[in-house]
Amino acid sequence: MLVAITRAISPAIVHCELTHQPRVAIDFALARAQHAEYEERLTEAGCTVERLQTTPDLADSVFIEDIAVVFPEFAVVTRPGAESRRAETPAVRKALEKYRTLRSIEAPGTLDGGDVLVMGHRVFVGRSRRTNPEGIEQLRRIVETHKYQIISVPVERSLHLKSAVSGISDDTLLINRRWVDADVFSDLSLVEVDESEPGAANALRIGNEIIFPAGYPKTTARLEAQGFRMRPIDVGELTKAEGAVTCCSLVFRA
Repeated sequence: MLVAITRAISPAIVHCELTHQPRVAIDFALARAQHAEYEERLTEAGCTVERLQTTPDLADSVFIEDIAVVFPEFAVVTRPGAESRRAETPAVRKALEKYRTLRSIEAPGTLDGGDVLVMGHRVFVGRSRRTNPEGIEQLRRIVETHKYQIISVPVERSLHLKSAVSGISDDTLLINRRWVDADVFSDLSLVEVDESEPGAANALRIGNEIIFPAGYPKTTARLEAQGFRMRPIDVGELTKAEGAVTCCSLVFRA
């Protein structure tokens, strides 16, 4: 069974953490509608969706990907780089413990799941404002017992590593070369986003389908031309909160 754990949008999303974008008004009702459509896309792709509830004080909780990294053998509950997000972890921990043995990132380490890109047994980890070297080292010690290799990647031009690069097949990445050093991924196939769509590098692969933001038509066309099965979705309100399509779910095989 393919599981997708999501989390409801808090009305406090209008006060979300922001790092690279200016604060603009978020239409809460529209954001909820877009999130509901996103969950429908997950269901259509074959996922059983489990939605966690939220509370009015958890502004960023819809971006559940940052709170855990799920491997086939275990899961790692993170310690988010933004202190305001650390209260999100108990509910996610409870949801995951029925599926996986859990490990945790501890202080002074910080790690956001959006900085973790798993490609087979290689784990690329963004060294960003949200993920520090101690968090990466703790993750290394956790995963190396299962033969995973950690590759640390500097992230300076985007919030998370997966804002700049994401997996779209077992050996192919969608990438914005201006936001991350492509040489790190030199032995993988790379598809570049259209230069007019720098925010288009975040894609959610589920099986043979790619859930993808509808606001990037040129990159969508480029991927379709290469045979990828695209499922565009409007997530414009979530993008205002520096969110993207991978951010809003934890997808794994139960």
